[in-house]
Amino acid sequence: MLGPLASLKVLDFSTLLPGPFASLLLADMGAEVLRIESPTRMDLLRVLPPHDQGVSASHAYLNRNKRSLALDLKQPEALEVIKQLLADYDIVLEQFRPGVMERLGLGYEALKAINPKLIYVSITGYGQTGPYKDRAGHDINYLALAGLTSYTGRADSGPLPLGMQVADVAGGSLHGVIGLLAAVIARQQTGQGQHLDVSMTDCVFSLNAMAGAGYLACGAEPGREDQMLNGGSFYDYYRTRDGRWLSVGSLEPAFMRQLCTALGLEELASLGLSPQPANQKKLKDALMTEFEKHDFNDLCALFAELDACVEPVLSLSEAIEHPQLKARELVTEVPRGDGTSQAQMACPLKFSDGLPEPRYIGAALGQHTDQVLGELGFSIERIEELRRAKVVA
Repeated sequence: MLGPLASLKVLDFSTLLPGPFASLLLADMGAEVLRIESPTRMDLLRVLPPHDQGVSASHAYLNRNKRSLALDLKQPEALEVIKQLLADYDIVLEQFRPGVMERLGLGYEALKAINPKLIYVSITGYGQTGPYKDRAGHDINYLALAGLTSYTGRADSGPLPLGMQVADVAGGSLHGVIGLLAAVIARQQTGQGQHLDVSMTDCVFSLNAMAGAGYLACGAEPGREDQMLNGGSFYDYYRTRDGRWLSVGSLEPAFMRQLCTALGLEELASLGLSPQPANQKKLKDALMTEFEKHDFNDLCALFAELDACVEPVLSLSEAIEHPQLKARELVTEVPRGDGTSQAQMACPLKFSDGLPEPRYIGAALGQHTDQVLGELGFSIERIEELRRAKVVA
């Protein structure tokens, strides 16, 4: 099975999380992804713990189904290799700071001159323009500048670091894939490629879907725990007697009635959609009191029989064993290359025609160098010359 993106061939210059997660999705859907890696500058993802048989579990997952070509881009011979690859690989994904690829001779305009059909995707923290374009940043910084952090967290203790990288993945990776595929469709119509400028800050700013719309149209500035969905209402997490937590999202009246009836609070069900802070506090305090009277497992059993939008807060080990996630086959076994396999999160996209089986975990640095150069017509002797000159590894 080839997969829906089998016609795409991608040169991936990215490291860490945003670019690799984007190209993971492409590779899982059948695209041929070739990572261009530095033989002298280690990708931090390769050494990030925890390790499984000496290999970073994060690297093994984020770079599965991709080949690795170790190439020193600062050497002129490396540029010639890239130019030859562009005859076949007509999509480039990179996440260096603006100007880095240009200094290497690998900017969009230079590569477009070689292949006008080239689709060139740049994922950066702040984009290719603006006063912050050269500024360093991480996920927590992009969320802060985009305004999301200002109304996330608790009113009495301030913002909280989120458990996953929203700006990196939802901002950079997913928007990068969306834009890339849109450019592919446009190229099918025009025959021309284009440069896609993906700023993680821009993209995560657009995720202020309701709060941002409310402020721009009505001047309503959101704060922590003062919105319906950020802790300003009953919509929240509740602690149980034994120190576990459940999530309550019973927004619609039918769900609220089931919730309140189950806990013996029928008289408070009408307060669920009340815009009055006092009513919300009354309902929330009552729910907190009732949840703390019961153990986690008892409440899980109670709400498992109801359609009330109440679900347990699970650990990762518990989530993996949950019957819904197991039925969706969200864990897969990926070959290591030595006859064994590693358990990884599966591609979450479900196609009626299916997807290719995972081929291998993230490759060793330069694992496919000889193979790729051989496909370009390089002789064994020439490859050895490049290796001695430290152009490839």
